[in-house]
Amino acid sequence: MNLVHTTKKSILMVAAFVCLALLLTSGAGYAKTVKVNITAIETDVDINDAKGTKYPAWTFGGAVPGPVVRVTQGDTVEFTMLNDKNNGQSHSMDFHAAIVDVLSEFAPVKPGETKKFNFVAKYPGVFMYHCGAPNMAQHIARGMFGIIIVDPKEGYSKNYPKPDREYVLIQSQYFPNAGDAMAMMENKGWTNSLINGKIFHYDPLHGENAPSPLVAKPGERVRFFFVNANINMPVALHPIAGIWDRVYLNGNPKNVVYGMATYNVGVSEAVTVDLVTPKEKPTNNAIVDHTMSAALRGAITVLVTSSAADDSMGRGDKILP
Repeated sequence: MNLVHTTKKSILMVAAFVCLALLLTSGAGYAKTVKVNITAIETDVDINDAKGTKYPAWTFGGAVPGPVVRVTQGDTVEFTMLNDKNNGQSHSMDFHAAIVDVLSEFAPVKPGETKKFNFVAKYPGVFMYHCGAPNMAQHIARGMFGIIIVDPKEGYSKNYPKPDREYVLIQSQYFPNAGDAMAMMENKGWTNSLINGKIFHYDPLHGENAPSPLVAKPGERVRFFFVNANINMPVALHPIAGIWDRVYLNGNPKNVVYGMATYNVGVSEAVTVDLVTPKEKPTNNAIVDHTMSAALRGAITVLVTSSAADDSMGRGDKILP
C-alpha cells in the first residue's frame, strides 16, 4: 500500500468537500429558476385622498404598485402573465431587468390569454417593470408598474454592506381623468404625486388618511429601493435632515457614489440609496422629491427612528408596507 499516495488522495478529497461546503453556504455560483406569476387586473383602488376616491386602475395583481419581484443575479426568471378575462384591455409585461425581444416576450396579451417567457437576471440592481401595451403612458399612469430587485450573486460586501432595514418606494403621478391618454402623454392634468400608489402614503402630517410612517432604530442603515414611475418627470430624491450615505446607480453595487444630498432619478430609472440614522438620539427624516410641485402634492415619506421601532418593519414581506 502506498501510504503517501493514499494520504494525498485523502487530503484532496477533504479539500474538495470543504470547497463544496463553502459554495453551498455562500450560494455563489448556484443560479436557480424562479417562477413569477402575475395577473393583470382592472379594478378600483384607493389613492388615500380626503374624498375617499376610488380610481379605476389597471394593475398587476390587483394593487398599485404590483408585487415586488426579488431574485439573485444569474437566476432564470420563469414568468407567466395572465390577462384576466374580465379586463377590457390588452396588457403586457416589460421587465427592465430582461434582455429579450420586444416584439416577442413583451408583446401584448389579450383578455383571457396567457403569456409566458424566461429571462436570465444578468445584472444586479433594481429595475422598473411596467405594462408596455399601447398607449403605454396610460397603462403606466393607471398603475401598471412595479419593481424587480436583483441581488448581487456575491452577496453583501464592504462596498455593499448589509442593511438593517429595506423599504421599497415607487413614485408616480395621479391623473384624475383616467381616460385621457393624450393628457398623460403631454404631462397635463395630473394633480398629485403618489408613493406606492397613495398620496402622502407614509406622511401622517400631510395625509389625512395616511397610515404610520416608516420606522427604524437609531444607528441603523436603512436601504431604500426607489423607482421613478412618473410619465415625464424626473425626481430630485432628497432626505431632509440627512445625507445619502451611499447611492447605487441602478442599484448596482459597482455603481456607488458617496455622500449625496440629492440624486436626480430619471423617468423609469431605479436607484438604491442608503440612509444611516444617527446613533446619539431618535430623529425624523422626510424623504422627498425636492421638486416642490411634486413634494407638496404627495411625494413626502416620513422616516421616524426610535428604540421602540417595530422589528418586523423593513424586513421580509414588509419592505413594501
